[in-house]
Amino acid sequence: MPAHVDWDFAITTGRTLVPPGPSITVEEAAAEVAAIREAARTAYAPVAETSRLHTPPGAPEAIVVDRPTWIATNAQSMKALLDPAIEAMQTRRGEAAHAPSAFVTAIGAKVTGAEAGGLLAFMASKVLGQYDLAPQGTPALMLVAPNIVQVTRELEVDPADFRTWVCMHEETHRVQFTAVPWLRDHLIGSARDLVVDLAPDPDDLQELARSVAARLPEAFREGGTGLADLFTTPEQRRQLARLTAVMSLLEGHADVVMDDVGPRHIPTVAEIRAKFTERRQGLGAVDRMLRRLLGLEAKMRQYRDGAVFVRGVQDAVGVDGFNAVWTSAETLPLPEEITDPQAWVRRVHG
Repeated sequence: MPAHVDWDFAITTGRTLVPPGPSITVEEAAAEVAAIREAARTAYAPVAETSRLHTPPGAPEAIVVDRPTWIATNAQSMKALLDPAIEAMQTRRGEAAHAPSAFVTAIGAKVTGAEAGGLLAFMASKVLGQYDLAPQGTPALMLVAPNIVQVTRELEVDPADFRTWVCMHEETHRVQFTAVPWLRDHLIGSARDLVVDLAPDPDDLQELARSVAARLPEAFREGGTGLADLFTTPEQRRQLARLTAVMSLLEGHADVVMDDVGPRHIPTVAEIRAKFTERRQGLGAVDRMLRRLLGLEAKMRQYRDGAVFVRGVQDAVGVDGFNAVWTSAETLPLPEEITDPQAWVRRVHG
């Protein structure tokens, strides 16, 4: 299979474009990394107690990374996620029979690699932590040290409390996937299926380009999902909504657990939450535009909608009743249930 994305070039591009982290001495950096690792370990017990989910013994601990390492790791995970989907598209459409020349393929792979690298560079300066599903590797929780330091300084909050606050949220993601082992394969499979379904037929590309050009202003509107709105059919949007509902569940659950644990372990949690929320709303015009185009504003809504769902279900049936959501793919919330928790309670609990 010819490479459709030059992932090595994506990594090089991302590392070239990513802004440098905050100014910090070698000694300060080493101390910060050690403090983040300790905060991650400290989060294990409170998160397990609050969520009533437990990571099996021997699961990998959180790792602390810099921006270039985050870029390289995510590029490899994207390659592992997308390559099987691209192969499936070729098989389905018989594209290998009329594949472009090696020269054309190489140029195209460089272009898409540069695009992927630019996106990774933008994200690498924003992400505080991430549970990497590693489709063909070992999943692990990553905590991005320079971003934690930078946001701590920007918000002018207590460094130890902010580290703990971030680690509580991210540890919840770790326990979601380690305590519920089928969830990782379900998400990877759903994402690959969506990629295959979203890819347009070659014969439709010209019409798609005209449609995107005509509807481009829609991508900038408030409340949209970004460029995805322009490329998808109604059925594809329904499929995307199902995946988004699961992501809303994961993000909302992490926020709820973090807020429930916070008052007992983070003295300044109320100040951190208030300042962090204000920071999300006070972004510059260019940053807001990029976030809207990339659908990141929709991700911010996932925290809000998912948290409302989790709170609503827990109020109705308690934490143990809520944890029935992890039973199977059939008990995950449907898109309409994210904003109507009682509908999920009726469907799952009767």
